[in-house]
Formats: sequence, C-alpha cells, structure tokens
Amino acid sequence: MVKKKLTLIITCLLFCFAQGTFAQSKKKKRSDKNAPAKVETKAPESKDGKKEPKPYKKVIDSTAVTQKGLIDIHKINDKYLFEIPNSLLGSEIMTITRYSKTPAGGGIFGGEEINRQVVRWEKGLNNNILLRSVTYVIMSPDEDKPMAQAVKNSTSDPIIGNYDILAFKKDSTGKNNAGYVIDLTSTFDGDIQTFSLDPIKKQLLNIVAFQKDKSFISKISSYPINTEIRTVKTFTTTPPRISITPTPQIGVNIPSALDAGVITVEMNTSMILLPKTPMRKREFDARVGYFANEYGVFEEESQKSDTKTFAVRWRLEPKSPEDAQKQKKGELIEPLKPIVYYIDPATPEKWKKFIKQGIDDWQIAFEAAGWKNAIRGEYWPENDPTMSLEDARFSVLRYFAAEIQNAYGPNVHDPRSGEILESHIGWYHNIMSLLRNWYLIQTAAVDPAARTKKFDDKLMGELIRFVSSHEVGHTLGLRHNMGASSATPVEKLRDKAYQDKNGHTSSIMDYARFNYVAQPEDGVTALFPRIGDYDKWAIKWGYSYFDDAKTETEEKVKLNEMTKEAYKNNRLWFGTESSPYDPRYQTEDIGDNAMRASEYGIKNLKRILPNLLEWTKENGESYAELDELYGALTGQFRRYMGHVTKNVGGIYDSPKTYDMTGNQFEVVPRAIQKDAVLFLNTQLFNTPKWLLDQNVLSKINPESGVEAIKGMQDATLSSLLAGDRIVRLIETSSMSKNNYTADELVSDLKNGIFSELKGSGSIDVFRRNIQKLYVDKMIELLKPGTTMVRSVPVGVTYGFTTRRVNLAQTDLPSIARGQLNSLKNEMKSASSRMTDRMSKYHLQDLISRIGQALDPK
Repeated sequence: MVKKKLTLIITCLLFCFAQGTFAQSKKKKRSDKNAPAKVETKAPESKDGKKEPKPYKKVIDSTAVTQKGLIDIHKINDKYLFEIPNSLLGSEIMTITRYSKTPAGGGIFGGEEINRQVVRWEKGLNNNILLRSVTYVIMSPDEDKPMAQAVKNSTSDPIIGNYDILAFKKDSTGKNNAGYVIDLTSTFDGDIQTFSLDPIKKQLLNIVAFQKDKSFISKISSYPINTEIRTVKTFTTTPPRISITPTPQIGVNIPSALDAGVITVEMNTSMILLPKTPMRKREFDARVGYFANEYGVFEEESQKSDTKTFAVRWRLEPKSPEDAQKQKKGELIEPLKPIVYYIDPATPEKWKKFIKQGIDDWQIAFEAAGWKNAIRGEYWPENDPTMSLEDARFSVLRYFAAEIQNAYGPNVHDPRSGEILESHIGWYHNIMSLLRNWYLIQTAAVDPAARTKKFDDKLMGELIRFVSSHEVGHTLGLRHNMGASSATPVEKLRDKAYQDKNGHTSSIMDYARFNYVAQPEDGVTALFPRIGDYDKWAIKWGYSYFDDAKTETEEKVKLNEMTKEAYKNNRLWFGTESSPYDPRYQTEDIGDNAMRASEYGIKNLKRILPNLLEWTKENGESYAELDELYGALTGQFRRYMGHVTKNVGGIYDSPKTYDMTGNQFEVVPRAIQKDAVLFLNTQLFNTPKWLLDQNVLSKINPESGVEAIKGMQDATLSSLLAGDRIVRLIETSSMSKNNYTADELVSDLKNGIFSELKGSGSIDVFRRNIQKLYVDKMIELLKPGTTMVRSVPVGVTYGFTTRRVNLAQTDLPSIARGQLNSLKNEMKSASSRMTDRMSKYHLQDLISRIGQALDPK
C-alpha cells in the first residue's frame, strides 16, 4: 500500500513538472518571438550517432557580421565562428599573445609578449577540426624515407582544441571542402594556456583562478596573413604574505588586486601564417654573433643524429633575377620587401625623430651587404582603421609609461628556418634616467653638456638614438658583442682623430656605453657608440644574397671563406656575452687593457665626484638626486674592479675552425695577470679614500664609508679567490711554468694587503678590515668544499657545461695552510715593532685566529 501511494505521488509530481515545463516553454516561445536566433555550437547527431553539420546558410545567416581574411570571422550575437579554409589545414601558424592593457603597478606593460606557440589545424575523424600545438625538437629532411616515419612516431603534437564542424562551405564544384565553420568563442574568452598566461606568469601575479563571467572577447580582426583576437580576462588573486623585509616581485603589490581581489588584463593574440616555403636556413657560425634556433635532425644516410643550428634573420631577396645580377656586379639594389619599424604614437613627440634616426642608421650596414633602402623607421599613420599596433604584420617600437630603466629588442621568427617575421621593441620611459646617469658619470669630466641634473633635448635625443640603434640590432638577429671594444687600443681612446673616424668600439651591439677613458686635455668629442665595422660585417654575413649558391651547403662554403678573411681584422671579431673566463668579453668595459683603461676612468671619477653636489642641486629638493648619482659613481668604480679581476685566471677564447691556424684557447699571459693583482692592491685594497668625500657623504649617509669600502673589498677578494678561478689557475699552471699560479696569486695579494708588516707604522681601520677579510678567507680555504666550474663548449650556441670539483682534493688547502703559516710568522715579527695599540691588538687577534685554525683544540 505504501509502495502504491509513493508511486502515485511521484507520478503526480512528474506530471506537474512536465506541465510546468511545457507552460514555461510555451511562454518563452511567445516572449522570444523577436529575439535573435540561437547559434548552435554543437553539431546535431544523426540516428547512427555521427555529428552532422548544417547547411552553410543555416549557420551563417543574414544576421552574421563577417570579416574576410586569413580566417573569415563571423560574429552572430555573442558568438565568434571561425571559417577555416581547407587550404589552411596542415599549415603552420605562429600565435603570439601580448598584453594590450595591464593593471597599474604590477610590473607588466601593454605590448609585452606573454606567449608564443606554433599551431596547426587538421581534420578530425568525425566531422570535427582539431587544433594542435607544434613543438620543433627533432625533424627529418627525408620525408619519403623510413626515417621520417620514425621521427613522426617520436613527435606527437598535443591537441589543444577539438571543435565540431557546424557547417561546410562548398567549393566551385559543389563539394563540401572549401571551408569549415567552427565555434572558437570558448577558446578565446576562456583560459586556454596557448592564448593566455602560462602557470609561471600566474604564480608571479599571484593568480588563483580564472573568472569566466568577467572575461570576454572584445574584438577580432582578420587580415590577409593574420587574424588578431583581443580579449579581456579577469583572474582572482591571493594577497601577498606579510613580510618584515619584503622581496620585490612582479605582481605582488598590484593595487587593483589588493583593492578588489581580482585583476583584469587585456590581451591580443596574433595568429600569423608561416611562409608556405620556409626561407633557406643560414647555418650558425660561432665566429659571428647571431641569435640562433636549432632542432635535432635524423637523416636516412647518417650514422648519428645531428643538430641543425641556424641564424635568426629577416628574409631579404631581390625583386627580380635582373636585380640579383646587378647586385652580384656590385650595384646596390632594393629588396623585394624592406624591413620597416613603426614608432608607437604614444611616444613623446620630441623623441620620435631620434628613435627614427636610430633605426635609419642601420642603412649603412645593409649597404655593405648590397642593399639600399633595406630598412627604415616610419611614424605610425594617424586615423588608419586598417592598422593595429598588435597586428603581427607590423613591427613596432612600443613606448611604455614605466619606471623601469631599460629597453629590449625581441623578435618573432619562424622556428623552421629562423626567418624573422616581426618584432615589437619595448621602450620604458625611465631609460632616460639610466642614460643620464651613465653619461654623466662616464663623460662629465670631458663633456660640459653632461654636467647638469637634466640634459637638454639634443643630448638626450642623441642618447635615445644610440639605444634605438642598439635595440634594433637585436631585432635584426644580432646578439651582444661584448668583445668589440677590446679591439681598440687604450691610447687610441684618447686620440681625437681616431675617435672621430672609428669610435671607441667596433660595434653598437657591445655594452661599451661611452668613452670614459678620454681625458679633458685630449679634446675627444666623439663619445657615443655608433654602427661600427663589426656591425657592417655582421649584417654582410647575415644578409648577403648568394644568387649562385643552390644549397645551404654551397652557401656555407662561401660564408666560411668570407669569415676567415674577416678574421684577419680583430675589429670584426665577435665576443660572446656569456664567457666565464675571457677578460675581453665583458660588459661596460672599453679598450684592450682593463688596467690602463680603468686607471684613466678613475682619474675622471676623481674629477667628477667633487662636482656632484653642484651639478645636482635644486632649491627646495632633497639630496635624493645626489644620493643616486653617488651610487652610480661608486657602481662605476666597482665595474672597473670587476673588469680587472677577470684577467686573473683568464683564458682567451677565439672560435676557430679546422681550416684556420692557431688554437682556440690561450692562457692570459702571466705578466697581465700580475698587473691585474697589482692594480687591485693599489686602487682598492690600498684604501680608495678619495671615494669618502665627506662633503657628499654627510648629506646622503649617516655613516662615514668604512663599511662601504669593506663591502667593495670583500666582493673583489671573494671573486679573486673563488673556487672556479683557482681551479683554472691550477689547470693552466700545469701547462707551463711561465703561467701564473694560484700560490702566486695568494702571495701577491698578501704582500699588497699586509704591506705594513715591513715597517713599524700604524695600521688604520680600513686596512685592518681588509687584512681581517684576507685571513678569514684563507682560513675558509683550509676546508674549501666544492665548486662548480663552467665552460662554454665549442660548437654550442648558448649556455655552459658545468662540472663539480672537490677543492679539498686540489692544491688549494695546501696553499692556504702554507700561506697562513708564513703570514703568522711575519705578523709575530711585526707585532713586536708596532707602537700603535689598535694595530698591535689587531695583529695579535689575527695571530690567534690563524693559530686556532691551523691547530684546532
């Protein structure tokens, strides 16, 4: 009975629910009579379970707003339907996602790249389209050979999207294969990693979760070779942890995240079709500084896998075979497609012309490669609705309203060939502050225009022009050439005629900044880097067109002969930005001898320091500007110490090939290494009291500078005695008795740092500090532990190999013990002669420390 009643109740409830549902359905049908038609995003299924697309006109009806382009986009209500042409299936598309608008105060800026990936559309098995992410790791050139299948079996590309075909577009013969209509709305208004933030960026921004209801597509535009998707995405965030000593971190203190618990960013994704026929690759050469791409290659006839490494560069080709012949005869010709950089309209008006000049300055380098009008800067056209700053067809120098003191020059290139497709250079407003500090500290001794808190527009404009050229160089494929300035003899840096003709470095891609060696009496006025001899040669190597070279191999032979000839002139050499041991390859240095160049630089710093107060003063302002410039000056001094230090344990690394004479690696001569240690003993360990200008320090610091000087000495002494440097000294001294040794280094340091032991005079607080540092470090070396030794292997584009060395199993502890015993005896003798009480206490203390270390109880 209970069971029957329960059944009856359920039946009544179901009937009422059905009636209610039917009534609501009828009501809704009447009220939605004038509403837009619903867009079906899932294809209906037939009786046998297969998905069946609808007729094209049933899906893309009269309400659709259509844009034609690489991919035709149909907007119906709030849905975006993509019509993928059959010709695009299997083609590779580069996707680049950038910030368009960002929350203030988060350390991220509109125009910066977020994500880059190659994708490919392909037809599925059941009326669907798949979107795959493509990663180039290994490839096979022999597509019709068994090896190609083996490579395919090892390179499955992940599926990041699966879409029902809503409709077919018929071709001219009536077949359903002209195009496929799919709905990508949820892909772009969602949080698909390929078109959004990756997990690392989310961690940096303290992002917790994606907010679907606060995210949407704001605009999609389609052009002949690219489609642009602008989206707005909102994420919840977690507040930063409370910390007494917070560490600066991108995104932690975004004001909108602290206020609202969420952040909203606007993003632009460019989908740009990669060339159907990849550009011919130009094989990477370590003797010329180009960025490179690489992948593993498996060939049918090879006996091992190989790595194909090739330079990253733009595609420059003649307009016609006739032009190619003219160029071959030495006539300059215009390329089929020149390289054009647009200047962000947000750039302050007075700086635009200088940025454009920095771009145009590269024309002289392309002329060396046989091209005229190959590169130019353009102002962004006003009121042109067909152009967008995020459009991947246009390379743009973007101007960011940010406190960051920097600029950067990336490029987007085809991973199959290295062909650069476009570039968005980033320019932060506060780089002008950095330029002011560099130029004042390095050149104010010789250039009166630098002796002021605010530079005039002409000087600042020329500084901007220099940085513009440097960053454009990166977007042309050029890496930093940190060795370029080492080709200039130091005394030539003081030669006005030489500087007017050649400048102080052979490459604007060097971090040589400005000529800090020139003295006031020299009359040198050419203080800026410029497009130099190396830059012209590097562009010639990367952009010469070889009409008669039919293959990459034939082209490589021609380039090799050019490079061997260029190597006869060391102004054309490339010096890597990543060598841990070659003293010629350093940032911020100039000249072929760091000791002489730094000595001249210090002379100029001594001239500049007493004037900083006068050059920065402004009534009603604090001494913050003075503090900043004093920090820049001491930073410049520390750089000089670093430039000199790298000579100790140094090894010259000059890339060579089998058909060149000489060795690639050579030990820095013993005399140069001893000069380096002598310089450091004289300029740093013998207290640089000139830095302690109390007229300056008393206005910016409550301390007198004792600890600041000790900090500089500690950093340099630690670097000199670092495990990897000691290992190189032990290695190189085993090759020849003429090479500098680790024991010599320690002895030379001791003799300089403890020079007072030969007399009976007092030892001041600065010298007591450096002597304590030396003894403590020697004691540490009795039990030195292990160290990582880095090296740049031959034939590798970037990066290091590392090996761990147990220093306890080297001569280092023996050297430390012997030196400490010798020093202890010298201090005992000197202590008996000392009349100054603090000096005597000091030596007795060190004698005790050494005794306990050598014979611990």
